[in-house]
Amino acid sequence: MWAATLPGMRVLLCPDKFAGTLPAPQVAAAVADGWREVAPGDDLLVRPLADGGPGFLDVLAEALPGRRVPVPTTDPLGRPATGEMLLTEGGAVAWLESAQACGLHLLDAAERDPLATTSYGLGLLIAAAVEAGARTVVVGLGGSATNDGGAGMLAALGAVGLDGTGAALPYGGAALAAAAKLDGLPRLREARLIAATDVDNPLLGLHGASNVFGPQKGADRADVLLLDAALARWAEVLERDLAGCPSGLGALPGGGAAGGIGAALLALGGRCESGIGLVSRAVGLETVLDEVDLVVTGEGRFDHQSLRGKVVAGVAGAARDRGVPCVVLAGQVSAGRREAASVGVTDTYSLVEHFGGEEHGGLAAALERPAEGLRALGARLARQWSR
Repeated sequence: MWAATLPGMRVLLCPDKFAGTLPAPQVAAAVADGWREVAPGDDLLVRPLADGGPGFLDVLAEALPGRRVPVPTTDPLGRPATGEMLLTEGGAVAWLESAQACGLHLLDAAERDPLATTSYGLGLLIAAAVEAGARTVVVGLGGSATNDGGAGMLAALGAVGLDGTGAALPYGGAALAAAAKLDGLPRLREARLIAATDVDNPLLGLHGASNVFGPQKGADRADVLLLDAALARWAEVLERDLAGCPSGLGALPGGGAAGGIGAALLALGGRCESGIGLVSRAVGLETVLDEVDLVVTGEGRFDHQSLRGKVVAGVAGAARDRGVPCVVLAGQVSAGRREAASVGVTDTYSLVEHFGGEEHGGLAAALERPAEGLRALGARLARQWSR
């Protein structure tokens, strides 16, 4: 008599990018390679994810039928750059990634200066999408180097900020302190705008764009205070001069995304939607979660910010609701076990610890050899979890 054979596990691999090292599809592929070395009979469902920041388009392009179109644009300092749009539904919907024009990764450390960086390049991407005939434009927000309240973006669309003398405002968040009026109308051809973000910070105040994200972009304390005051002035101008702009713009959730680009999109009549929610629907995550025995997700750094609306928290919560264990792989792990468990995380694994810990060069190795480390962790997971 033949012995019965247990069926293999069904494992969902749905990581975010490891910022600065690997995009989400490569993270998932490395973990899958390691798992298959140990448990080749298991069924691996690979669904890379993103929340609106860098890698947003890469993930969507794998999940949605459409075409990627290159678009000439500019980087946060106004230098020539190349972005792209993903056109789906016959060109009716355009997906954009703000980080392709405004991303912090486009600048060297010495170039990071939110007083001077601009969102103008994103405006060029939106204009290209509108001119291509898109009726809905979805803008992924995250990972930006800017703090200009979307002023550059609006200028590229035809609505230019002016100072008290009637001169156009120069690039950057600092210039907004002199904003006196908005000249011109944004050329959107009635396209609907959606800001894809999982940041709920408002534009202004202690939890606003300048205070929370400015230091990551090169702002010191004096810069933060200057930028917050400048954005407050800018919000007043938008509310007064932009038809349809909602009142209380500076306090609206999501307005602080990408240095205030979120607020500018809201001022244009757009709305904020969860980036991870949009991507999850695109890849069919909800359906897949109902069919698996284990979920493996991850990101470059799993910390307290991960617990607020990021990919990992969203995935872990959905897995917990179904009684499915969820494991997190990260370059570094600083969130405590109790914190992790509060959002549905069963266990965590760190690349830095895999390579011996920070005190033994683990951080450098994790940055230099992330794919190698992820393959090894994938194999370790298979040994521990595969039945």
